[in-house]
Amino acid sequence: MGTWFITGCSTGLGRAFALEALQRGHQVAVTARDLTTVQDLADSYPDSALPLSLDVTDEGQVAAAVSAATEHFGSIDVLVNNAGYGYRAAVEEGEDGAVRQLFDTHVFGTVSMVKAVLPGMRAQRSGTVVNLSSIGARICPEGSGYYAAAKAAVEALTLSLRKELAPLGITAMTVEPGGFRTDFAGRSLTQAATPIADYADTAGKRRKENDTAHGTQPGDPTRAAVALVDVVESAAAPYLLMLGNDASDAVRTALDALRGDLDTWETVSRSTDFD
Repeated sequence: MGTWFITGCSTGLGRAFALEALQRGHQVAVTARDLTTVQDLADSYPDSALPLSLDVTDEGQVAAAVSAATEHFGSIDVLVNNAGYGYRAAVEEGEDGAVRQLFDTHVFGTVSMVKAVLPGMRAQRSGTVVNLSSIGARICPEGSGYYAAAKAAVEALTLSLRKELAPLGITAMTVEPGGFRTDFAGRSLTQAATPIADYADTAGKRRKENDTAHGTQPGDPTRAAVALVDVVESAAAPYLLMLGNDASDAVRTALDALRGDLDTWETVSRSTDFD
């Protein structure tokens, strides 16, 4: 059994991941900004769960949490960068401070965690880094431009990271969930305060007051957790793991559309090299 470090364990997929890993006998550093939200996991698994306070945008807390987990368990074998939240706005509506906070959490928070954990993984020449993305990075729906951009950045970083770490015996992978029945589209979803009327029929339809998806998403967080732990334990983790029928369908549609554009404009694309 190994040691997992999972960010954002208070609710949703992060909590499901932590619970599944604990049930399988792994040791898990369960983290959340509010420690009381993960105390029940520690109470249920006193020998294998370590509750830690963690805001991934605070580099001091990142360093302290990784140090505490390493000291307590001896090593970290799997890092799951799950902490995050949704933000919806038309690109023009996006508020500078809110957008920076979104990127601080999803992109720079992920980077901080990776940098803190990798020295230990490099020393032991083993480990797995799991970075949570979203099908949004692939389909870029109206109203989710900033969230999709943040997750696309995570995916690009992860692919480079995977290539850099492979010779060291370490794996990096990205997970793209579809719609799962969590708080993501409810409590965890933020949005621009001031909508612009011209976007009512595009981004406006996905504002919280107009979105009826919350509570009806097809994805089961428990099954997602089983799938993720299975993949990590397989020692053959892919670069990109889709979770959910909607995610698999959407990425195939997106790839088909991209190939269509490539085929349509191939002559133009190939016309720009020196003869």
